[in-house]
Amino acid sequence: MAEIQLRNVNKRWGSFIGVDNFNLTIADKEFLVLLGPSGCGKTTTMRMIAGLEDVTDGEIVIDGKVVNNLDPKDRDVAMVFQSYALYPNMNVYENIRFPLKVRGVDPATHDERVRRASAMVELDDFLHRKPAELSGGQRQRVALARAIVREPNVFLMDEPLSNLDAKLRVSTRAQIKNLSHELAVTTIYVTHDQIEAMTLADRVVVMEKGVVQQVGSPTEIYDRPANLFVASFIGNPAMNLIDGDLCDGVFETRNTRITGLNTGHGKTTLGFRAEDASLARDGEGQISAPIYTLELLGDATMISVRIGTSLVAVKADKSFRAEIGDLVSIHVTPEICHLFSTETGQRIDD
Repeated sequence: MAEIQLRNVNKRWGSFIGVDNFNLTIADKEFLVLLGPSGCGKTTTMRMIAGLEDVTDGEIVIDGKVVNNLDPKDRDVAMVFQSYALYPNMNVYENIRFPLKVRGVDPATHDERVRRASAMVELDDFLHRKPAELSGGQRQRVALARAIVREPNVFLMDEPLSNLDAKLRVSTRAQIKNLSHELAVTTIYVTHDQIEAMTLADRVVVMEKGVVQQVGSPTEIYDRPANLFVASFIGNPAMNLIDGDLCDGVFETRNTRITGLNTGHGKTTLGFRAEDASLARDGEGQISAPIYTLELLGDATMISVRIGTSLVAVKADKSFRAEIGDLVSIHVTPEICHLFSTETGQRIDD
């Protein structure tokens, strides 16, 4: 069992707050993703769990034991970095084997464990090669195998796909997803890529400026963002957000009038996702504006209009044809709308 608890964890450097009062219990065998932009505190949080950064305040508990004062080597965690960190003078076999040697594991078991780990990441044909002879994706798989061979209680992965091209990211992401299912080990994964978070995680922790913004399953985070930051960060494209006034169930701003909303009043930010809206016949939609841009996506056409300072996107059929400047009408039903306080940024619950 490797349940991890972070209890009121803080990290400060002088007056700068890197992580602010982080509280979370990570269940045994859970795949948790720390998600947020650069500088939000996600990597610092992982490094504190690993023991590579000291905790300023609070406690980190692994498997029922407070580990604040334990060295990294004594925490039974294995870390995979974005930089691979392979030994260039060793071949793949020896790179994978290295953790077993330094930890004094019985040499009689090394070959079986190395080959089992290499098979999991499909490296059997490359064990004799040096890192310089491998592609980026193959080097990242060596780093994964080197973590697997240790059979740790916890995997920590710090943006392991960030150095790979788009095609390799997809295939390696699938491999990590399959490995997490096969190994059933508690995993904490750091990324700024919300697609990685949505596809890999059991739960996602969204962070900004050292503060946890929302914790939930990918579906919960996507369907009910807790605030404007989460709404704007999750989704491709991000949620459409329009500032306006809400009174007696009617939201109004330039080119926009949506009725039938059940809650809230005053200055309100209304959100909806591009795939939930649709094009309407002229004059029958809740938003009417000239086309700002069109993007052909293959399976759909993304249309954007400008409402005040906001770009608002809607997905149309791939066969849709129009020109920039043409007037379009967008159908936005109350059921697809999310409401946020413009002042506080917090979600206004239905």
